[in-house]
Amino acid sequence: MTWEETAADKKERIEKSIPDEWRIKSKPVGDSVMEYPAKSGILSSEELAITESSAAELVGKMAKGVLKSVNVNCVLEFFPEMALAQAEALDAYYEKNGKTVGPLHGLPISLKDQFRVKGIETSMAYVAWINKYEDEDSVLVTLLRKAGAVFYVKTSVPQSLMVCETINNIVGRTVNPRNKNWSCGGSSGGEGANVGFRGGIIGVGTDIGGSIRVPSAFNFLYGLRPSHGRLPYANAANSMEGQETVHSVCGPITHSVEDMRLFTMSVLREEPWKYDSKVIPMPWRQAEEDIIKLKLASGGLTLGFYNCDGNVLPHPPIIRGIETVVSTMKKNGHQIVPWKPYKHDYAVDLINSIYAGDGGEDIYATLRESGEPAIPNFKDLISPDLPKVEMNELWEAQLKKWRFQCEYLEQWRMMEESLGREMDAIIAPITPSAAVRHNQFKYYGYASAINLLDFTAVVVPVGFADMNVDGKRVGYEPLSQIDGVINAEYDPEAYHGAPVAVQIIGRRLSEERTMAIAEEIGRLLGNRITP
Repeated sequence: MTWEETAADKKERIEKSIPDEWRIKSKPVGDSVMEYPAKSGILSSEELAITESSAAELVGKMAKGVLKSVNVNCVLEFFPEMALAQAEALDAYYEKNGKTVGPLHGLPISLKDQFRVKGIETSMAYVAWINKYEDEDSVLVTLLRKAGAVFYVKTSVPQSLMVCETINNIVGRTVNPRNKNWSCGGSSGGEGANVGFRGGIIGVGTDIGGSIRVPSAFNFLYGLRPSHGRLPYANAANSMEGQETVHSVCGPITHSVEDMRLFTMSVLREEPWKYDSKVIPMPWRQAEEDIIKLKLASGGLTLGFYNCDGNVLPHPPIIRGIETVVSTMKKNGHQIVPWKPYKHDYAVDLINSIYAGDGGEDIYATLRESGEPAIPNFKDLISPDLPKVEMNELWEAQLKKWRFQCEYLEQWRMMEESLGREMDAIIAPITPSAAVRHNQFKYYGYASAINLLDFTAVVVPVGFADMNVDGKRVGYEPLSQIDGVINAEYDPEAYHGAPVAVQIIGRRLSEERTMAIAEEIGRLLGNRITP
């Protein structure tokens, strides 16, 4: 078959996997589909209540026997029979033993199409990988299954994964459920759209340059980018496997930090370091979270902030989002200090050279297997025209990364010495725009510099762009060529209502502390649980 025929066959099989009784009778009209589940009548009031619950609420009700796992998995697609069979087995276990199998008992969790599920395909948006069925689960899937999670769908990604939008030659473009004219982000964009629409409660993504954080931001969700070695990545599919200079990491996309914590604690409870040699033997450290709680109960937090990395000035809604967080924290007694981003231009150039280190050979070789064309969105980042690095150049890049990480830690220590107290985290943009218009994501630096540092980061939703407040800059002189492109693209009317978020950046392996800080910021903003 041609690549077009293979892709069309796959798309048809996906559509046929949805049972007739679950199909909508009429397509939604308008730009947003957020209210469609409630207004369409396709879900009962009980089903709507389930989809609008938090993960913590659902597992709590299932642990008490108030809900059954089969009830929770009411709206499924792709492999519903497998999901329902798994849910029925969990219900039978509860009936027999009077207890749950684990902390995620019966909870539906969606997976980015990098995570392998035995018996299911993992195309990862490559036509060449269609019809390749998995013989075993990814390690993370194995551990989530042990904790009681139920899997029902694997969501779309951009071809190659190296794009912060979601488009491929199999199912096309995934749009933002809040407005079809905005991107859902990428590369975990299918997860962002699914969880944002409440087609799921917890989704699992990956992040090598913003791929958890950008979809979380664009869909008004929380997202965790843990440091490398905290959560298991083994046996997940990927592009550029063997590239070890900057690691991709996996983490949850959720409606609250409470659900994020539930996910993380549940995985760590299964001791992932016994399955994946790259995972550090580090159980959940409640004492680390308690340090933040103690500070909140006494003198408050000390947080740095910046609204510009020196390369690209974010659009007005993002600047206002940073100002909103800063003013809210100050008003509630926390010490907020300006942070000067240290050599972020250097970091962005370095990580971009690492991404392109093989001259695009890995990605383009996979495309040649099927004959499918490359999507245009990653041409500036990954191109066959770029030179391959030699071994000594690779070693030099790794040394540059290590030196930069150490220098950044030194800057953090110097700030603490000048303050006479610990700086708990940094408030920063995650993208230069609110949920971006299609094909307009051009600058990855706010996310990718943090990947180079391997710092922990949590996305916190803040608010929405407002054309009556966030006017276009007049007479603005760009900081760089790419800054000129990005700021020229800003249209207050087109972005009106688009989600705005920030990222809270902690030191490496500071997941417990950074989540606790993000949770407090979300609470003070009135966004403890997003709709």
